[in-house]
Amino acid sequence: MAELGTSLGIVVGYLLITLAVGLVAYRLTDRSAEDYYLASRSVGTVVLLFTTFATLLSAFTFFGGPNLAFSAGPEWILVMGLMDGILFALLWYVIGYKQWLVGKANGYVTLGEMLGDRFGSPGLRGVVAGVSLLWLFPYVMLQQIGAGQALVGLTDGVVPYWAGAAMITVFMVAYVVLSGLRGVAWTDTLQGVFMLGVVWLAVGWVATSAGGVSALTAGMAQSNPEFASLGGGLYSPQWMIAQAVVIAFGVAAFPQVNQRFFMANHAETLKRSFALWPVLVLLLFVPAFLLGSWAVGLGISVPDGSNVLPILLNEYTPAWFAALVIAGALAAMMSSSDSMLLSGSSYFTRDLYRPLAGFFGDDPTDAREGWVARIGVALFAFSTFLASLVVGGGGGLDALVTLGDTAFGGYAQLTLPLILALYWGRTTRVGMLAGVLTGQAAYLVHVFVPGLPATYLTWDFALWCMLLSLVVTVGVSLATTASPEENAEKFGVGAD
Repeated sequence: MAELGTSLGIVVGYLLITLAVGLVAYRLTDRSAEDYYLASRSVGTVVLLFTTFATLLSAFTFFGGPNLAFSAGPEWILVMGLMDGILFALLWYVIGYKQWLVGKANGYVTLGEMLGDRFGSPGLRGVVAGVSLLWLFPYVMLQQIGAGQALVGLTDGVVPYWAGAAMITVFMVAYVVLSGLRGVAWTDTLQGVFMLGVVWLAVGWVATSAGGVSALTAGMAQSNPEFASLGGGLYSPQWMIAQAVVIAFGVAAFPQVNQRFFMANHAETLKRSFALWPVLVLLLFVPAFLLGSWAVGLGISVPDGSNVLPILLNEYTPAWFAALVIAGALAAMMSSSDSMLLSGSSYFTRDLYRPLAGFFGDDPTDAREGWVARIGVALFAFSTFLASLVVGGGGGLDALVTLGDTAFGGYAQLTLPLILALYWGRTTRVGMLAGVLTGQAAYLVHVFVPGLPATYLTWDFALWCMLLSLVVTVGVSLATTASPEENAEKFGVGAD
């Protein structure tokens, strides 16, 4: 019982520190919508890098990823650490730098607002916002599922699943509603540094307790020889490349990541951030997935619906340290979910509420829009929490991995049309709508209709849906002419 009290005390103490950071940020946050959503575009290199880093670190990093390494081997490090670390850094420059330029020039806050203005289309603005919210909902729910499961594992079931998910949700809503992106970015920076520290300490502690790195690696290879060779089993070259491309392109259109392309204070901030990105990715994913792989050789038994990391830590580290790492995992979930809640609120407020209010002749004030945004955060979080109770209470591994993969692929369908819009002046409104809707429809059919192939010519269907969105956008744009409301000059490109 004493150990349980210590563990919960560490987790709750960490959450209170996070809330305190949000309260400090609240004192420095004005009531304008732009400051609430983008911290007045004043973020420097360290905070931009770590808030993007922490935002992408989710329940999958600490639970889904190690579970996958435990069941299929450590080669996933190549996908997340090497391929996506480098590929997303390149997309950060190609998309992010151009978005920063046009966002600063035109005051854009969301991706839908930017594309809707460029193409003179409230319809396109609404479609982009609707698609983004569609895929954001299950990914926020994923974080709450992970939080509930983490506290169940840490307390051996004393804290029920629903209570863990509820506690994290309440804390997130509290500091996001109060402080907006400024508080989110500051807490993300704290959480990012904290996560890196505890996961490396966990590797060192487990290695020391279990005979060293060489013994752990040898035990893994002896227990599962295929884990020591690349390209075996699940990890075919086509599978790894497809995963890397879909995840990296999906990340570039994730609302909470894409919005960070608008918030830098200077161009140099963006350039330094994407240059350092691959280093940070490797520093987190390598230890997280090594722990999952080593657990195989240690004979760790993981019941159905449970996660390997809490069980491994409870076996080889003191209770207080296991609680510290679980707090790091909760930090990963919170630093993803808080940004998702804020971005989801901005898409709802800027791209749905504001145009609808204008349609009825109402011009909402900046202050009122800020309060609508805060209410939207609370409603979105409560809705995803209720959904997480239905999905996650009975077994979370499949939900974690499936929901994560599905959301990445859904967002990936937006990225190629977005690149065309940014760089090809011949892109038309009709072409954008056709490309976005066709790619999404094809992807949704493959996700939800049973019996359809998962691959075509050995390549994942998500890649083919991305290619379809590209071909349709180009083809329809070439077959149509721009309407008078479209203005390619807003993106610094002239119509061909």
